[in-house]
Parts: sequence; C-alpha cells; structure tokens
Amino acid sequence: MAGLEDMEQPRQRGGATAARWAPAVDDEQALKVLELFGNPVEGEVRLPSRPESAATARRLAQCVVLRQWGLGPQVAEHTVLLVSELVGNAVRHTGARVFGLRMLRRRGWIRIEVRDPSRGLPCLMPVGELDTSGRGLFLVDKLSDRWGVDLLPRGKTTWFEMRVTDR
Repeated sequence: MAGLEDMEQPRQRGGATAARWAPAVDDEQALKVLELFGNPVEGEVRLPSRPESAATARRLAQCVVLRQWGLGPQVAEHTVLLVSELVGNAVRHTGARVFGLRMLRRRGWIRIEVRDPSRGLPCLMPVGELDTSGRGLFLVDKLSDRWGVDLLPRGKTTWFEMRVTDR
C-alpha cells in the first residue's frame, strides 16, 4: 500500500482514544486514504486482508463519522474501535485475500459493514477479566445497539448499528 506507511493507529493516551482528531495531520492523511481507496459511504471499499489494513479502515471510519457525517467524538471513538474489531476478525479468521468496508447512515442510525468471502460465523464468547484476546465481539456487543451477520451466497457481512443524534 504505497503512500500509507505513516498511517498507523493513533497512539493511545490513557483510555480508549482511537478517535482523537488532530486536524492538520489527520485531515491530510484521511483525504489521502479516501483518494486511494474510495469512500465507504459511496460504495464498498475493498482492502487487502492484511493487519495494516485495520489502520486504513480506522482512518476511513474516523473521517466519515467526524467530517462527512459531523457526528460527535464519542460516536467516532466507538465506531473506530468497532471497525477495528470487525476488520481484525476478517483478517485473522477468514483466510480472505480482501475484505470490504461499507458505511451507511439513515435518520438516527449508522451502520458499518465488513464483508468477507468466508461463511464461517463469528462467535460471541464469554470474556474473563484477565483475558488478553477474544474481546472483539464482546466490545461490538457492548458498544453497539445492534449487530449481526448476514450470510451471502459467497461469504458473509458482519455489521453493527449505533443510534446517533442527527443535527
């Protein structure tokens, strides 16, 4: 992914701060990502199934939620975290070469979809306090209002929805 080497996940300071927005640098990087990969609001964006694509997906989600949709930082923070979890699952567990990211908005709701060619269903597992992995769907379940999986003829779409306040 030429030109994206410097686009890593923002450094976390304290709690979950994945959606902090530093306008000068992040705007330029977000616009570069939108230009290179496309806008997930206009159609599915296909990304290579590699760990570094999670950073690209987070950057796209952050840009859409904060800049295009004008939603608040808490919604952006949760969206970025949950996008990262769904993308991580698609990369780690499906064996896919690519996955798709799509973002939809309707009055009072946002919906984020990650599509991959595997028909293997994700499983919400109980999470212990000291567990260091397996928290992805647990977080999706806790932070989203709804989530699910739609089986497709060739693969699946894992999605989550959150209520938002329209301005």
